[in-house]
Amino acid sequence: MAKSSKISIMSIALVAMFVLASVFAAIMSIMPKSVAKAATDFKTVGKAAYLMDYATGSVIYSRNETERLPIASMVKIMTAMLTLEAVERGDVSLDDDVQISEESASMGGSQVFLDANTTHKLGDLLKTVIVASANDSCVALAEHIEGSVGGFVAKMNARAAELGMTNTCFKNCTGLPAAESFSCAKDAATMFSQLIKYPTYFEYAKIWLEDYEHPDGRKTTITNTNKLVRFYNGCDGGKTGFTSEAKFCLSATAVRQNMRVIGVIIGADSSKNRNAAMSAMFDYAFANYSNEILLKAGENIADGIEVVGGKKNRIAITVERDVAQFMSRQESAGFELKYELPNSVKAPVKCGDVVGKVYLLKDGVVMSETNIIANEDVERMSLFDAIGEIGKHWATR
Repeated sequence: MAKSSKISIMSIALVAMFVLASVFAAIMSIMPKSVAKAATDFKTVGKAAYLMDYATGSVIYSRNETERLPIASMVKIMTAMLTLEAVERGDVSLDDDVQISEESASMGGSQVFLDANTTHKLGDLLKTVIVASANDSCVALAEHIEGSVGGFVAKMNARAAELGMTNTCFKNCTGLPAAESFSCAKDAATMFSQLIKYPTYFEYAKIWLEDYEHPDGRKTTITNTNKLVRFYNGCDGGKTGFTSEAKFCLSATAVRQNMRVIGVIIGADSSKNRNAAMSAMFDYAFANYSNEILLKAGENIADGIEVVGGKKNRIAITVERDVAQFMSRQESAGFELKYELPNSVKAPVKCGDVVGKVYLLKDGVVMSETNIIANEDVERMSLFDAIGEIGKHWATR
């Protein structure tokens, strides 16, 4: 009887295990399909989306790309961009000491908890904006660069107009909720493409976790709000955003095999779906398109160009930005380069001076154009230089 009871109990246990295993298997069989759908169906995630090739500006995918929507902390793309442009002009330096005002220290939302009347390096504050979306640092940068937040916001809107961002209006430098503050997916991609021109941006954007040290020795741990920097192969930059009105937003960039793309998603219902959709957009771009660099900015083109009246007879030339051949993996090439260059240029010539143009044509149609610039300085020949040249020729003859 005892033996029979044991067998009965074992039988029940085996049946229970079988049922549980069957249920688990059924759940697992359903999960991959639902996860795959969430990860790949980027065409339904968010209120608007935009995907473009960085080198050529070619649009790969767009949906409601000009619809005016709140973009939350993606506003900080312009804040960071204006800061790096001011550094490039020499108006400010990453080593500048920035005084923290009461207004800056009182900012809510995401912050690095700056104390009023303390001093911080401009580069350190910019890092906290790019990595951790710090509102207090945004205000400190705005006050330092333009004297006031109002003056900085006016500069933000002026720069947006220069870039053709016709569906954008900034009301602050942080992206905190404000009436009549809006942008669109296309405009967000436009300003983000300007921001990522700067190597300093990528130095900060790749940081995952770091302690920010305050003047009194106190430390605040900053964590990258863009999780794709760590979890998507090729993603090396991005700016997230969230408010209850804007929902979950993201502008991000990824690069593989010389092809860099920029993606924007506005108004997703969760950070998980937003990140999955952005990953799927990147996957789609890399799987279906390629980008070959035909002329690389900074590299000399052929033999250069002749210089008249200079201390050198020829000058090295290059392109102002990369010339790239962007195309679907299913289509044939059919691209060619057409140069527009004078026979010579007059000295003096400064590095960066425009000396011509190069056109990228596909089947005879101009797809893009880029300035050809001097890649070195050439000074004008002096009287003594001219006499020396005459002497050389005389001796040779």
